[in-house]
Amino acid sequence: MSAPPLSAVLWDMDGTLVDTEPYWMAAETPLVERFGGTWSHEQALALVGLGLEDSARIFQSAGVRMSVDAIIDHLTDDVMRQLGETGVPFRPGARELLASLRAAGIKTGLVTMSMRRMARTVVDLIDFEAFDVVIAGDDSTRPKPFPDPYLQACEALGVTPDEVVAIEDSPNGLRSAVASGAATIGVPLMVSIAGAGAHAVWPTLEGRTAQDVASFHAEHRAKEAAK
Repeated sequence: MSAPPLSAVLWDMDGTLVDTEPYWMAAETPLVERFGGTWSHEQALALVGLGLEDSARIFQSAGVRMSVDAIIDHLTDDVMRQLGETGVPFRPGARELLASLRAAGIKTGLVTMSMRRMARTVVDLIDFEAFDVVIAGDDSTRPKPFPDPYLQACEALGVTPDEVVAIEDSPNGLRSAVASGAATIGVPLMVSIAGAGAHAVWPTLEGRTAQDVASFHAEHRAKEAAK
């Protein structure tokens, strides 16, 4: 039986499509300090790829006396403000690869643990029609590392996971994508992705095209079929 062709590419947002992790970190430190606490770079790195509700509970344990929803809203507003001031900080090669996929007629989806209003802000700042579907943190039935966000994106696009490639930068995101059944590419940024299950690791998206993604997908599915 021949492997299914590549039908869709699903993108994580923070750290994969756009380098917004420094924006989140810039929002986190003053929030914790406002309540008399301290916040280290190591603590900030531990939140990369984590669902916002789980992150908010960690801030509560660090002394932030706000509700989970209030913490999420505060951080989201701060990051959106920074985006409004600076524009979309694409990771190297990300915009070009996304445009290449669109030109090739391959469906694209954004799968992020950020809130939908934040995701829409990023998408609306992109200067072309970038995504067919957006699954955000407030849409998912369970957050990453559960497979739900990727499975929901597949359902919304009318594709099966074996027709999909996912691109992620964090261990939680990779575990989510791999568990969904998608062929998964890791593009590390701020944290190590060793042991998270990526089927391939690309140091950068720079110079990559839709054909590179399609070739990776075909090779991965051929290996799976041969097992």
